[in-house]
Amino acid sequence: MTQLPVDYEERVYAGVLGKLIGVYLGRPFEGWSNEAIEKRLGVIDYYVHDKLGVRLIVTDDDISGTFTFIRALEDYGCDPALTPKQIGQTWLNYLIEKRTILWWGGLGNSTEHTAYMRLANGIDAPASGSIAMNGQVVAEQIGAQIFIDGWAMVSPGDPERAADLARRAASVSHDGVAIHGAQVLAAMEAAAFVESDTDKLLDIGVAQIPESSLLTRMIGDIRDWHAKHGDDWRATFAAIKANYGYDKYGGNCHMVPNHGLIVHGLLHGNDDFGRALKIVNTSGWDTDCNSGNLGCLLGIQHGLAGMDANLDWRGPVADICYLPSADSGGGVSDAVTQAARITRLGHGLAGVPYAAPKNGARYHFSHPGAVQGFTGHDCVVQNRANASGERCLAVHFNRTEPGATARATTAVFVDSLATAQYFERKGYSLMASPSLSPGQTITAAVELAKTADEAADVSICIRAFDADDQLMTLRNPARTVAPGDRETLTWQAPNVGGYPFAAVGVEVVSAGSGGTLYLHSLDWQGAPEVTLTRVRGTMWHRAWVNGVDQYGHYYGEPFRLVQNRGTGLLLHGTRDWTDYRVRADVTPHLVRRAGVAARVQGMKRYYALVLAADGKARLVRELDGTAVLAECDHDLALYQTYNLALTVRGETIVGVIDGVPRLEAHDSALQSGGIALLVDEGRTATQTVSVEAA
Repeated sequence: MTQLPVDYEERVYAGVLGKLIGVYLGRPFEGWSNEAIEKRLGVIDYYVHDKLGVRLIVTDDDISGTFTFIRALEDYGCDPALTPKQIGQTWLNYLIEKRTILWWGGLGNSTEHTAYMRLANGIDAPASGSIAMNGQVVAEQIGAQIFIDGWAMVSPGDPERAADLARRAASVSHDGVAIHGAQVLAAMEAAAFVESDTDKLLDIGVAQIPESSLLTRMIGDIRDWHAKHGDDWRATFAAIKANYGYDKYGGNCHMVPNHGLIVHGLLHGNDDFGRALKIVNTSGWDTDCNSGNLGCLLGIQHGLAGMDANLDWRGPVADICYLPSADSGGGVSDAVTQAARITRLGHGLAGVPYAAPKNGARYHFSHPGAVQGFTGHDCVVQNRANASGERCLAVHFNRTEPGATARATTAVFVDSLATAQYFERKGYSLMASPSLSPGQTITAAVELAKTADEAADVSICIRAFDADDQLMTLRNPARTVAPGDRETLTWQAPNVGGYPFAAVGVEVVSAGSGGTLYLHSLDWQGAPEVTLTRVRGTMWHRAWVNGVDQYGHYYGEPFRLVQNRGTGLLLHGTRDWTDYRVRADVTPHLVRRAGVAARVQGMKRYYALVLAADGKARLVRELDGTAVLAECDHDLALYQTYNLALTVRGETIVGVIDGVPRLEAHDSALQSGGIALLVDEGRTATQTVSVEAA
């Protein structure tokens, strides 16, 4: 059992926030030269997205890869001996080719796409990322370090372990000096939990790589230039550019120049979060990657206080992050949620029990300044302590007219059709499934501050899409809360005819002049009770994550799936669904297999009931390969509709075909997950999918 820092989770939260802020700051001018940045934007001392007409909070490979690939530890039992091969399997599970996480630039052009193709063709990591397989230029690009922050944050105070985990993770796609960069940065971030001195952190980082490494020499040179030039960061940048610039290395985005800029910003930043990010971003090159890694390191090193010292970096971000992947319900998330995941893994590696804040509530606001994506309508939301010193979301409302309603909500899905279309045009689409579904029970702990002049009516509210892709507000019957009282509200989320939920939160109606409602926590549990089919509008079909070659709603087919090679899934639901029954009609057209899946945790982790062209019906488990759990004879007739039902309850798995139970198996490997329609080499059609408690 390893001792963890007393402020471990808050420092992880600061690191996650630093990563988000750094990426959002640098993304609008990614790839620009220093000259182009200063000519068009000047010195980058704050967010500039508005100057370029782009969004601040975006989908980005640096963010989604960082917080997705660390799932390898979750999926393999927090095993400290986790292998590169297992991390490579994690890539195959959560990536959907040409759609999620990576820059899909093609073989030999995008290092990560190249590695993915090796993995998909049966070449395991670390060979998938090796110089021997892909050549030195491809293998030594920047991607080895841009995804490694999670491996550092699960290793607080243990730079050796962080560097070793970073080596294993980086080797899936990279080799050579690129792996050295990942090891240096991971070691520094891990050490920053217990050491704040920048020079000592650099010593610790360099100690993890060979003395003969090019990075060892470059970091030494940058430290010398920093000592020589003092506060003149431009002089040091000029020396980096002259000796280690882009013109010295091949490929689109080499590790060496960009790693140099991270060290440059760290040294010349003088322990100032804003100054360090200004330097690394104004210098140019791969700005979102460099700024994201440096922001994470600085967040861990100096905590929230260092981040909040000068400018309001956190307010515009509001903790929000997007993680589109084959983990369908995890696409819309926040820094607190990701920090909790990482903290739990760190506890697991250390052998220390993890006690989640407020009994594990999704929204708990326990960290200073955390708002977890909540925004206010006719109110102001802030993270504040109540009279007892407990941190909550403070909803400050004023009565402007009789019956005026204040509403504070956070997104559980894509917030609008415009948002979905924006990201579809930008290369990294925001594929996601709502994290809240009809039938689940929502719980909100609220308190009306004693300073309120009158009681207030408080409701849980849901924002859902309607037939015109606009948001409508649903609410449960209000509870009257008196000043100083604390109440627990519950509500089973209603069925809205197949339209997806977009947001959840609380509403306040007061007859007085105003006051403050404290939201202590908000959570939901239970199996969904939902029917999914074609309705008016377009958001209903965007509530599925597309893991097939072609997915559309044609003529009389709400769900048409086409898969040219291998197995494709159309995914829906969240990882916390446990015991339930999924039903779907499936009409196969020239397929090898077709069916439904449950407890789906990605493209290669699920249970499925499938009908196969070889005349068999099977219950299968997909988990590092396919295992047949049960099978029986059942002819597959093309163009005939089959009504399939798959029930998962505890370790029992039951498959029903046309109302007749045909297959049963017992397996404990997968405990939870969403649903999917499955097609293997061919085309299927489905009219309706439903999920209910089992």
